Amino acid sequence: MHRSPSTHWQAHMPHRQGQCDSENMTQDSAHQPYGTPEIPRVAVRGEAHLEVDPEIARIAVTVTARGTDRRTALEDLTRRNNTVLDLVKSYGDAVEKLETGAFSINPELTRHGRAERIRAYHGRVHITAELSDFTALGELTTRLADLELTSVDGPWWALRPTSPAHGEARRQAVLEAVQRAREYAGALGAELAALVELADLGAENAPAYPPAPGGMRTMAFSASEETAPPLDLEPQRQTVHAQVNARFTMTPPQL
Repeated sequence: MHRSPSTHWQAHMPHRQGQCDSENMTQDSAHQPYGTPEIPRVAVRGEAHLEVDPEIARIAVTVTARGTDRRTALEDLTRRNNTVLDLVKSYGDAVEKLETGAFSINPELTRHGRAERIRAYHGRVHITAELSDFTALGELTTRLADLELTSVDGPWWALRPTSPAHGEARRQAVLEAVQRAREYAGALGAELAALVELADLGAENAPAYPPAPGGMRTMAFSASEETAPPLDLEPQRQTVHAQVNARFTMTPPQL
């Protein structure tokens, strides 16, 4: 009697089905979110907090100008802006980044009877600088604040995105997760068997522009014949935080 291919395959099903059932049981136990009595799981969170010295400092410089006509205001603003840029660039490698931000020149209106007249023009340009030499920072901020119609805000202390402190915080968070899981397993008379999952919950330092208590405030001075003494700025230590979630399998507990 001729057997169809499907009948022939069915004849061998008991053996293959047994293999599949065994494999599926292994896979199911591996994907059980809470483990099984034979393969229990432990889920923990590891955290790390580091305090480190800042690597960079940012300052914001605002240059302003006022004139009775647009051309005069623009010429004065251009001259002062170039003075600021030349001064910052003169510090060479101490300045890691120099950027010009928003620029504006607006008329100031005043009423003259029923009509409005332009009384003056106001110009403004924003510049940001990032320095890694904190000794030069104090001197530069003082010299900038001593310029005519120029204000300085900052400094804002920060770490570079590539700072080793971020990696160190993550490593410490992982080590704490492993230690915590090992302690839980040990309390049950068991041992850790394997890592199932490791999830990063983020590792970041304090905001790049926090209001730094005791830091430099906004300063604006008119030009003077004598240069003011350099500011003595104390860098604000940065907090680096990292968190991880980890899941492990462990040997059956000795209850």
